[in-house]
Amino acid sequence: MSSKNGIHVGVGGWTFEPWRDNFYPKGLAHARELAYAARHLTAIEINGTYYSGFKPEHFRKWAGEAPEGFVFSMKATRFATNRKLLATAGDSIKRFIDSGPTEMGDRLGPIVWQFMPTKKFEPEDFEAFLELLPKKEGSHVLRHVMDVRHPSFVVPEYQAMAKKHGVSTVFTDSDKYPSFEEPDGPVAYARLMMAQADEATGYPSKSLDEWTKRAKTWAAKRDTFVFFINGAKEKAPAAAGALLERLGWSPAPD
Repeated sequence: MSSKNGIHVGVGGWTFEPWRDNFYPKGLAHARELAYAARHLTAIEINGTYYSGFKPEHFRKWAGEAPEGFVFSMKATRFATNRKLLATAGDSIKRFIDSGPTEMGDRLGPIVWQFMPTKKFEPEDFEAFLELLPKKEGSHVLRHVMDVRHPSFVVPEYQAMAKKHGVSTVFTDSDKYPSFEEPDGPVAYARLMMAQADEATGYPSKSLDEWTKRAKTWAAKRDTFVFFINGAKEKAPAAAGALLERLGWSPAPD
């Protein structure tokens, strides 16, 4: 089983030099890293899709390397979000959706739309952006998550707008970015960024116990994703593994 109680736990990406001979076994071929990560975690947030375009065959290949129940979330193209007028993002959104992420089938999780920390909440323009996001692609229902990083978004007007359009909002523990006190939206999506290099599991044991309780509370009402993303990134897989262990999950056989 590749998730536990509706809670998906993982890291950002799967290619990171400090994970070699650390998270990944010594001598593991680079081409096998995704397959290994997908059997020791229950989710991965794909970062490369934010920076570059990919083709349907890439998405099919990634999905094919993951076991049943594993879920990929992914960052949508920055060309849609890093612009002055979000209302003009229609073509970029369409190109991204048409590039083939739904080729992942049931291994496709939420799509994350990440905005620059300088991007302020301008209600009319932001609502125009939300209206451009497709609810479905073929028979696949699309779940959208907003990673908004300016304090102006932490207001009831934004929350009401997100609820109206059925999108979720990233929750983070980072002291660099604002966050609502609890995850907002149809899915709970947490990006945890405070891993510490001097902790074997990135976060202290007591803190991981608390995140486990919170994840269980969120998952009682909705699909929940917890990603260890930043801080001491070399500790991210250990943090994810420690949280999964607390949830009663163990890796699939290699």
